[in-house]
Amino acid sequence: MKKLVLPLSLMVPVLVFSQVKKKKDTLKTSDIEEVVFQKKITGSTKDITNVKISAKDAQNVASISGGIEGIIKTLPSVNSNTELSSQYMVRGGNYDENLIYINDIEIYRPFLIRNSQQEGLSIINPDMVSTVNFSAGGFEPRYGDKMSSALNIYYREPEKFELSGEGSLIGGRLTAGFAAGKDKEDNKKFTALFSGRYRNTNLVLNTLKEDTDFNPKYMDFQTYLNYHFSPKFNVSFIGYYSKNDYEMIPKEREVDFGSLLQPLKLNVAYAGREDDKYKNMMGTVSMNFKPSDKWRFTLDAFAYQNREREYYSVASAYTLQTFDPITGAPVTSYDSGGQIEHARNDLFVKTYGAQFRTRFSPNVNTDIELGFKYEKENLKDLTNEWKLVDSAGYSLPHEEFIVDPRNPGDLQLMYNISGKNHIQPTRFSAYAQYSQKFFWGSSKVFVNAGARVAHWSYNNETIFSPRAQFAIKPDWDTDMLFRLSGGIYYQAPFYKEIKDLDGNFNSNIKSQRSIQAILANDYEFFMYDRPFKLTTELYYKKMDNLIPYYMDNVRIRYTGKNNASGYAYGIDTRLFGEFVPGVDSWLSASYARVYENIDGRGDIPRPTDQRFRFAMFYQDYMPAFPQMRVNLTLTYAMGLPTGAPVLTDPYVYQKTLPSYKRVDLGLSYVFIDPKEKKSGYGFWGNFDELTLGVQVFNAFNIRNTVANQWIADANTNLMYPVPVRLTGRFFNVKLEFKIK
Repeated sequence: MKKLVLPLSLMVPVLVFSQVKKKKDTLKTSDIEEVVFQKKITGSTKDITNVKISAKDAQNVASISGGIEGIIKTLPSVNSNTELSSQYMVRGGNYDENLIYINDIEIYRPFLIRNSQQEGLSIINPDMVSTVNFSAGGFEPRYGDKMSSALNIYYREPEKFELSGEGSLIGGRLTAGFAAGKDKEDNKKFTALFSGRYRNTNLVLNTLKEDTDFNPKYMDFQTYLNYHFSPKFNVSFIGYYSKNDYEMIPKEREVDFGSLLQPLKLNVAYAGREDDKYKNMMGTVSMNFKPSDKWRFTLDAFAYQNREREYYSVASAYTLQTFDPITGAPVTSYDSGGQIEHARNDLFVKTYGAQFRTRFSPNVNTDIELGFKYEKENLKDLTNEWKLVDSAGYSLPHEEFIVDPRNPGDLQLMYNISGKNHIQPTRFSAYAQYSQKFFWGSSKVFVNAGARVAHWSYNNETIFSPRAQFAIKPDWDTDMLFRLSGGIYYQAPFYKEIKDLDGNFNSNIKSQRSIQAILANDYEFFMYDRPFKLTTELYYKKMDNLIPYYMDNVRIRYTGKNNASGYAYGIDTRLFGEFVPGVDSWLSASYARVYENIDGRGDIPRPTDQRFRFAMFYQDYMPAFPQMRVNLTLTYAMGLPTGAPVLTDPYVYQKTLPSYKRVDLGLSYVFIDPKEKKSGYGFWGNFDELTLGVQVFNAFNIRNTVANQWIADANTNLMYPVPVRLTGRFFNVKLEFKIK
């Protein structure tokens, strides 16, 4: 076969950031992202399923949960029904089905987080980020074994001394970096970046309208070091330590709910407290060797340790009554009772290992990549969790309702989860992929294909995951790109999947499997002399070996059995561009469904069935006063089917939560802009940036619902869903600075 040689003149950009000059020169025009045929390859071949997000936009977004995750939640394929959590769901998957990488090293989230109030700082520090790539499915073989998405973050290297910080009513951060030494090519030999953060959400949690003493304290420290021995060889280190403490002493709570015809009120008095602690540590050493433009080798050694403690003993006594909607006077008392919730849960997770990756590029349009990874895992789990519910003098569940009304029954717990587990398995994985860019007639084509294989010693399972991507850009006057991707994606089990509802580990658990196909179109155009990009994606997933689960607020409780199958489908659309000259904004809309069939009983919606969702991230400034900036985040999402009681039969109990509606607003005044910095500032001339801002969280004070607390009435054998509300309106003041 005759070898195809492309002339240099044909190696032109295919998918690049389109640089467009603006008529206004107040701010620099942003670029629209595309895949490229390059003369010189500067990094690994681009994953065509990736959405690239600006690190600056992630820092600007007004979000309680954090910058990176906060802006990811505005993408059409991503869903979340709580602002306090940095976790998210993608295309019908749950919180555990998402891969997260920092510098190509997979990281883990805390495992025992039960409600979003307990969550502190995300491990991703927006101030250290240079590149954010997010794939909602159909990603390359080099990414690991999860069924939903892959988030790949790369930390940056400072070019010179810098000092930046932020202070607000809910916390602060301080970041320092420097670069020292020069090699023969005038490149910096050593760079260092350090960052510390502190956060206390007590003021935000006070908007919950509960008489509760909160003391949530979160802090972390991260460092990223690089030493370049030569332009061909460098060593880097990432270190991370975090300590999150959550203390809560509930006192009283009053909730109005029900309907206009039957308004209800719940009054609760509490005794006891909750005290949770989470400590996480991670260290990674990476060696990168690039002997030529054709070869690149990387060796990573990593270690991760997670120590979690969830301790609480809370007793409550309640009265449930209806009242006159006009006068507010009590009319009927439905029930009175109480409950005791107790937990002494301890978890120790330690993983360490190494991975080797290489890339061979015989020419500028071809990449061949291989990788191997070995992990040793150590899991120690001690679980002792139970709940006692009393209604009208009877403990629930109560045998009177099931067997004989004349039999008072015995004292029973609503649930009792107890287990003592310790395993030390090993995990091995490898991947290979081939990427090629070429011309098909006058059309430009990109192909990526490969597979990965993994083995886990605990369940003695080996999985094989072939994956492929195809993109074609026809030689049309209309600027369009068509993409097709998919393959077989597994959800490799770990701590949460192998733990059943009794608290024991199941060594017979298998990986969940998803066969995916994604068809997409990117359409780029100009409107009002500014660049825009409309992306539309259709997807379908066929799933088997599923493990049914319950959503307990934000915790996923698996049943520990592969006894379900399912499918998901949907459509995502996103309009990205400069709605205002010089700054990026976008609109997102999606419709998605996901179903499961448990034990052949028929299809029902999974707990993450999101249906319709709309989101917007909008940035603006005043043309006459460009120092005045604004950003707005708007979300509307139909309610999830997670309102039924936890640990009940999902075929019997179906209760959909109300829709999630929220608007967050950020207003800022830029006193010193690095693009317009001038001499003569005196002391203020030391600052490269200085910004004062006001953030309005939940601007319309909408009382969203994250879950239901169920109150049982022993007299009528009915259960009443009491909404668990999320935060109200909160004003935050923030000061940011940067010194270079």
